[in-house]
Amino acid sequence: MRQAGRYLPEYRAVREKVDFLTLCKTPDLAAEVTIQPVDIIGVDAAIIFSDILVVPEAMGMQLVMEDGNGGPRFPAPIRSHAQIDALPVPDPHSKLKFVLDAIRTTRNNLNNKVPLIGFSGSPWTLATYMVEGKGTKNFRHIKELIFSYPKDAHFLLDKLARAVAAYLSAQIEAGAQAIQIFDTWGGVLAQEEFEEFSLQYIRRVLSLVKRSGAPAIIFCKDCGHSLEKIADSGADVVGLDWTIDIGKAREMVGSYVGLQGNLDPAMLYSTPERIEKGVQSILKKFGKGRGHIFNLGHGVLPDTPFENVKVFVNAVKKFSVQYH
Repeated sequence: MRQAGRYLPEYRAVREKVDFLTLCKTPDLAAEVTIQPVDIIGVDAAIIFSDILVVPEAMGMQLVMEDGNGGPRFPAPIRSHAQIDALPVPDPHSKLKFVLDAIRTTRNNLNNKVPLIGFSGSPWTLATYMVEGKGTKNFRHIKELIFSYPKDAHFLLDKLARAVAAYLSAQIEAGAQAIQIFDTWGGVLAQEEFEEFSLQYIRRVLSLVKRSGAPAIIFCKDCGHSLEKIADSGADVVGLDWTIDIGKAREMVGSYVGLQGNLDPAMLYSTPERIEKGVQSILKKFGKGRGHIFNLGHGVLPDTPFENVKVFVNAVKKFSVQYH
């Protein structure tokens, strides 16, 4: 599941003391909230507490994180070739050292209790935020870039692929035992554009990352049209959103990649009985055997009742033994 979030009272207690970016950039605090779901909820892995947009910030873009419904924004979004040209590919050991220090601290504090996962946004998803400047519903500026100025789009995406690969390599070197690439906005593209402007650069990242045995998980939201090509990208595990039948996905690609997912996060607003039923349904669809990391089909929604998150985790542990 997504890293520690607003559903945990213990996380909110930490956030009352510091703003979001300060939390991301303070290794001891980032390590503390990374481990909270392990200790409190009982999840089987930790994912380092950070944000995908620290990469564009490391490339020189001003990042503003607003509490409430404002969300993250870049006051000076990319609108020209000159702006792309001016972006450096950052050295993660200096510009993103706080993430690497958080990984080292977390690994030390976990003491091998559970594995630690590092992550980054995909080049396409990062580019979308950098060009739009904030969250959007119509993706007007990024789509104008790919349709009207595709060379500039590829220029930006190539830089981002190199930046992400260096960042993930540094995370593995610092102690991350697996990595995940989130392509949150891959699904806003038609299949042809998805392959040209998103998947191509995910493949590039995976070809450049120095994995040292760390498996790579790829999650592309709303990209069921390209499941087989995603599975052939170099990933070890493919994350599924809740719109894909995991049984059918296993038939298509489960023989050569693991699958992660894929309960609808909104089901955690329901009753314990309904949550357990949903968990059992997905386990039954996947069937017996290895290769399934049970997860939500996206992140935990912010106002999800804490008790229901625990019901979900306990249900997975309770019912999955039947399918080993």
